[in-house]
Amino acid sequence: MINLFIAHPKTNERLEAMKAFVKALKIDFEIEEPYNTEFVKGVLKAKRDIADGKGVKIKTQDL
Repeated sequence: MINLFIAHPKTNERLEAMKAFVKALKIDFEIEEPYNTEFVKGVLKAKRDIADGKGVKIKTQDL
């Protein structure tokens, strides 16, 4: 059986406590790194630019 548990610790102290707890219970776990902040800023800026009409429309037949 596969179960998924997602937690969002707000501090490194809480993260370390959670890791210790899970290890003590001998539960396998993975830690995923968040997206690169510069990448996220670029995506959000692009969305704002498109909303502000700064995007360029290209017809599919012109691709």
